[in-house]
Amino acid sequence: MNDEERTPPVLVGDERATLTSVLQRQRDTLRMKCVGLTAEQLRLRAAPPSALTLLGLVRHLAEVERSWFRNVLNGEDTPLFLPRNEAGERTEFHVEEADVEQAFRTWDEACARSRAIVEAAGSLDVTGSSGGRSYALHYILAHMIEEYARHNGHADLLREAIDGAKGE
Repeated sequence: MNDEERTPPVLVGDERATLTSVLQRQRDTLRMKCVGLTAEQLRLRAAPPSALTLLGLVRHLAEVERSWFRNVLNGEDTPLFLPRNEAGERTEFHVEEADVEQAFRTWDEACARSRAIVEAAGSLDVTGSSGGRSYALHYILAHMIEEYARHNGHADLLREAIDGAKGE
């Protein structure tokens, strides 16, 4: 994937079209940062002492998609894709033995399900809840853009450290 293949943002349109296009562009950016790398490179902790890896980011964002769209907004009780370890810690960044194809398949499926949930929502004012708090779809889309943008900054640094590739 290259820059021309990413979803263009809606520059003039309604709020839903703008938010969903910007979110999809952020998803496309993460994929672009991973394209062309080997499994070993995707697992590489390229910015020590951080444990972040590109594969870990993909696995993490699959969990985030599932959590916000399926569980919070849609009211499902979907379990984690990746169970917590014996200490109760999240495991998406433990990628030493992770299956790269499965991670991308899980992320792709989570994104597709998220898009379907958003498309089915009557308005941006539709709400879901978690931990006794209500969240509007409008907020969830903005939060997801923030989540991807933050992690795409990490992905940018990781990719440059791995093979020197720079840019958005």
